[in-house]
Amino acid sequence: MPKFYIKTYGCQMNERDSEQVAHSLVARGYEAVANEAEADVVLLNTCSVRDMADQKALGKMGMMRPLAKRRPEVVFGFLGCMAQARGGSLFDGLPHLDLVVGTQKFHCVADYVEELVARKRIVAAGVGAPSHSRMDDLRFSISDTAEEGGSQEMIREQKLAPLQATAFVSIMQGCNMHCTFCIVPRTRGAERSRSISEIVREVQGLAARGVKEVTLLGQIVNLYGRHEFPAVAVVHDRRGDALDALTVADLPYKKSPFVQLLEAVHAIDGLERLRFTSPHPIGFRDDLIHALATLPKLAEHVHLPLQSGSNRILKAMHRPYTADKYLRLVERIREARPEVALTTDIIVGFPGEEETDYAQTRDLVEQIQFDNAFIFRYSTRSETPAATAPDQVPERIKEERNKDLLKIVDASAHRANERLVGRDVEILCEGPSRNNAARLMGRTRTNKIVVFQDRENRAGQLMKIKVEQANGFSLYGTPLV
Repeated sequence: MPKFYIKTYGCQMNERDSEQVAHSLVARGYEAVANEAEADVVLLNTCSVRDMADQKALGKMGMMRPLAKRRPEVVFGFLGCMAQARGGSLFDGLPHLDLVVGTQKFHCVADYVEELVARKRIVAAGVGAPSHSRMDDLRFSISDTAEEGGSQEMIREQKLAPLQATAFVSIMQGCNMHCTFCIVPRTRGAERSRSISEIVREVQGLAARGVKEVTLLGQIVNLYGRHEFPAVAVVHDRRGDALDALTVADLPYKKSPFVQLLEAVHAIDGLERLRFTSPHPIGFRDDLIHALATLPKLAEHVHLPLQSGSNRILKAMHRPYTADKYLRLVERIREARPEVALTTDIIVGFPGEEETDYAQTRDLVEQIQFDNAFIFRYSTRSETPAATAPDQVPERIKEERNKDLLKIVDASAHRANERLVGRDVEILCEGPSRNNAARLMGRTRTNKIVVFQDRENRAGQLMKIKVEQANGFSLYGTPLV
């Protein structure tokens, strides 16, 4: 049985794309392995959001050249965002690279792999191509970064591990926001969404196979379907006092396609928890806040990218909100769901960011007290407006601001977790801890990692844990019988 290895860089959407590729290869009779040295096919699914992600993937592929020389029959490929951005130029300097597949062609990977495997078998048999291809002959490589209509419908199947309790579900592809620092509209294309009925069928199938929690994925997930499907007018809803509590004054209001999708998935039998990521503040409207308040399966966690606390920098980033509007949105979310955990993304050192701009970001982060945050030093991305903007910030200053903000976020994360010590929390057990296989781990509804010991493998089970210790990253506790 031929073997394949996939390494994934970047976000949850990349993880989901890799799952689709793995499913298609398994369906062709391939076996997944955890080490590239054992594989007949080696695929790197890449990320291009920051330069470091590019360099990691390029470095990894470069390190595989000795393997390619020892085993010339092995197929090596780049998939995903970096493949989309760089295309066939990736073959330059990587003579063992055979395959480059962009973000709208994941469903073609298995076909291309089979074609390349067959070509290499012919080479090994001494028929046709010279024995050194593809090490220096581009005629024996495949590159496909073309756009394809309907490609968002192709990410719909996945290979589940035994007792797997959680799954990602891709609901849309692409982005139309064009933030000035971001390469995603170029690598992922324009927004395009799957139908509600197709997504519901996928989640129903996952629930029937034992999955208890799904995370709906989109580049800007709360803008799902805005070009394809109509919003629905809600004339009046007095089933509870949630609308009154949220001060939604202008009834009737519109229910977005995304909220319609949330309600449809929420109704699926067997599903216990529902998450989504990542939303954009500009699309977080009354109907979504109402859904947070009234859909009990919807987990109490919102990842809401801030990027900057400076209105001047937000405008330069083409982020169409102000720091004050973001703060008011946070207050409304917390009013709707008091137990909610809020996490965010922040960029430091964006071109033109002065000390006063950074101070405004720092102050807003201290005021909001996020449960956690991903903080990134601005990374220049080619063919984005920010790449050629004046007043680029020196790397030394980026590093100083990054370290300073990390201290603030780490402290607020530690405080948020410490508040849970002594409390009983519900977790969904996901299996052995990544850092200590002798322990188990799961996540709370607020997406906090809980590590505990048990004599049985509780993977896939909802459990109560008494929290006994905490740090800024994890909780530690004991199962309650």
